[in-house]
Amino acid sequence: MASLAPTSHCKVYLAGTVASDLMDEVHQGLATLDMKPKLVGFLANDDPAAKSYADWSAKTCTENGFEFDLRVVDKKNIEEAILAANVDDAVHGIIVYYPIFPAPSTQDGYIRQVVAMEKDVEGLNHKYVFNMYQNIRFLDPPQDTLKSILPCTPLAVVKVLEFLNIYNSRLPYGNRLFGKTITVINRSEVVGRPLAALLANDGAHIFSVDLDGIQVFTRGSGIKNSRHIVQPPPESLKDLNDCLPLSDVVISGVPGERFKVNNDFIRDGATCINFSSEKNFDKVAVKEKASFYVPAIGKVTIAVLLRNLIRLIHNQRALATERTSSKPVES
Repeated sequence: MASLAPTSHCKVYLAGTVASDLMDEVHQGLATLDMKPKLVGFLANDDPAAKSYADWSAKTCTENGFEFDLRVVDKKNIEEAILAANVDDAVHGIIVYYPIFPAPSTQDGYIRQVVAMEKDVEGLNHKYVFNMYQNIRFLDPPQDTLKSILPCTPLAVVKVLEFLNIYNSRLPYGNRLFGKTITVINRSEVVGRPLAALLANDGAHIFSVDLDGIQVFTRGSGIKNSRHIVQPPPESLKDLNDCLPLSDVVISGVPGERFKVNNDFIRDGATCINFSSEKNFDKVAVKEKASFYVPAIGKVTIAVLLRNLIRLIHNQRALATERTSSKPVES
């Protein structure tokens, strides 16, 4: 009798499955509004990944009761176009598809701050970024009624980990990754570094791997609820392959061959998540090691984007009510 090939015990989850509960939350939020939210996207580059993201944004908005307006502009005019949308009352949210200016230009960083905070669905405004890194979760402490906006792709990864029950719901909120070691392959200012901070702020020990080496993000000893700290790695960690055997979770998002994940070093039973436009894991080999594999998160990212948009509208209305009530009454 011929022997049977070993059966993989890896569970593969597609982004649509993970996004389902989030979209239910979006629909519930949309039902509380008396209007159709309008999201404006600005595309000022020829990047296929950016165009694909814009197309998915448009499709998802249209199918779920939102209005989407994609504005293709020359990069010379992007600042003026965003400023016009900032003051347009018909626009409730703004997303800009990066990169616009090639590295090493810092112009993209400036453009991120041109978007009005109250319309920034991506959570890239300096106030949101400051709150995220300082582990401040509300815009109005101590009342804590206006939630700060988190960047879409890092938050989408968090939602994937919650879906997979990597977060331990029996631990207090803010400590639910305590005891987990996670490798994040990408340290961009838009995705990788914010993601490492978010995960560390929830209690995880993070190896952040990029072209310039390894950094360790941690919240220090114990389970106290404080902001993360960044440290150099121990001498025993020289490269990515040293981090992989220690990691309960491997999250990769670098569109390049240099950071393809070597399956031989992945820890047995690890969770593997890819958020790059290129697949950083061997889709066959990874299933022999991983317990969970998520090959893409695009639909989760867009669900988070719409969730952020609804949150922005609630914040906009609360702030408008506050301004009205605080105006002096004319005699």
